[in-house]
Amino acid sequence: MKHYISKIASAAGCVMMAVSCLNFSPEVQLSDAQVWSKADNFMLFADEFYEWTRDFRGSTSANYMNGVVDGVHADTRSDLLCQSSINAFSAGTNSIPATDANYTNLYKRIYYVNLLLQKAADFEPQEDIAEPMGEAYFFRAYLYFELVQMFGDCIYTDIPVDVDNEILYGPRTDRVTVIRNCIADLKAAASLLPESPSADGRVCRHTAWAFLSRVGLYEGTWQKFHNEDYAVSTEFLNEAVAAAENVMNSKKYALFSNNTLGGRDSYRYMFILEDNVQCNPANLHKSDNKEYILARRHNETLKPIGFNITQGCLNNAYWPTHKLAMMYRCQNGLPVELPGGGTNQQYGGENGENSEFENRDYRMNGTMMMSGQTYWNNDESRSTWAAGETGMVAKRTANSGYANYKWCTERSVDSELEGFDYPVIRYAEVLLNYAEAVYEVNGNAGNSLDGGSITDEDLNKSLNLVRRRSNPGMTALSNALVSGNGLDMREEIRVERTVELFMEGFRIDDLKRWKTAEDEMPEDLLGIKYDGTWYATNWTNMPREKKDGYILLYSNRTWDERNYLLPLPSDELQLNPELKQNPGWE
Repeated sequence: MKHYISKIASAAGCVMMAVSCLNFSPEVQLSDAQVWSKADNFMLFADEFYEWTRDFRGSTSANYMNGVVDGVHADTRSDLLCQSSINAFSAGTNSIPATDANYTNLYKRIYYVNLLLQKAADFEPQEDIAEPMGEAYFFRAYLYFELVQMFGDCIYTDIPVDVDNEILYGPRTDRVTVIRNCIADLKAAASLLPESPSADGRVCRHTAWAFLSRVGLYEGTWQKFHNEDYAVSTEFLNEAVAAAENVMNSKKYALFSNNTLGGRDSYRYMFILEDNVQCNPANLHKSDNKEYILARRHNETLKPIGFNITQGCLNNAYWPTHKLAMMYRCQNGLPVELPGGGTNQQYGGENGENSEFENRDYRMNGTMMMSGQTYWNNDESRSTWAAGETGMVAKRTANSGYANYKWCTERSVDSELEGFDYPVIRYAEVLLNYAEAVYEVNGNAGNSLDGGSITDEDLNKSLNLVRRRSNPGMTALSNALVSGNGLDMREEIRVERTVELFMEGFRIDDLKRWKTAEDEMPEDLLGIKYDGTWYATNWTNMPREKKDGYILLYSNRTWDERNYLLPLPSDELQLNPELKQNPGWE
């Protein structure tokens, strides 16, 4: 059985003390000689860091870890997914909070990584603690990147400071400097961490490079589209390209695909792999998955997910939108609606019960169930796993008319005990980071927001691997396909990213960095086409209003420029007026 990292930092002698709004622990209760004299204690202390990553409750649930409601990265904040009550951020009605546990927890955790690094400076020999030092550098970058994504500029410190330190009562550091520090930390981490992934799920050298590709892409595009600072944008995008290439060239990771499952189902089953149980027709387990670069690990016995993710995802708790459905390309590589008017000839239309699924990207049905489709869940589970076994439950038509299929087990397991892992970073994202960063950095030379470029060779070694993992027969994205059909390469790259990473906590952050939220977020959230279709005859008790023939889920959504950053909580501003509130929230 694999080692599952747990909260054992207390074994290193560190006692948490609530001493302020930031909840720092400014002193170690045991003496330095007791705590920091052994290399093993550094490793035990670093174990705590792995409890700080994203998890299911931040991306697929309305509840965020540590009791903070409404995960800041959740797709329910975006334009593609909603629930029975509209998310305040999605509606544009969020306000300044009195307190924000995201803010306080991040700074509390930064204190601990800085503490480890401070104590490490006096330890000899340094090579004995290289790995926990590398982990501290990695997680410091992880934490500060979270702060930048949420709040922009932020107080930066690389030493553990108590609540009386003047640093905490000064102004914020500009985001560009913070991101440069994150990149420096990730490079330091890469120089200290082991070369290869470990069986126990700890970060390695290429985890740092993979995360650097995310950080560089995010800030490179933010600086481009928000500030038109092409020099800084180019700096960060080049970092993203180089970091992604390091991961790609390492050959340590691969997209999950299996001949028994086939391209159509490999994508779906990857997300529900478990250890030592039959959880898919090919009897594959987590050890067969080389795509996850960093995962938040779960196990049915030792560390279950802790809420009923299968029933929650299957039973119409999440409502995918018509906008998401329209993003999936047809097998000829083209969108449903062609530029300049007209409809893709491969598209089956919306009149039939499931005609819009015809000839589409297989990830569409890997993510959304078709009307009447049978499926298994942890109550009505698979029995033989034989080919052709008939599903036990038929999907009912409700809410948006679409139903989520992602994160749903097919085996018998008690509710809340599902044990699949959450992909914090996976190889598909790195490949997509590479393609987008190459395209955008190539467009920066002209100091214009319009245009970019990427070669077919670069597409084929990155984005098309992701696209064709699920769709071996799908037409590859190429410059000829784009130019010959009046498409926009930037849009095609963004769509590929969106459908691949749906419900993994990327969409709202992507809209922010692209500065397209002002256009995308005010749109009405719509479900299936109802008027003049199979549904008008067969779904006679549909309870919702309609707009232009489509089910209307939510309307009157707004977006203000201020929403590109979250407001600082009012208690922090009272403690330190030098912070200053984010623009538009004053």
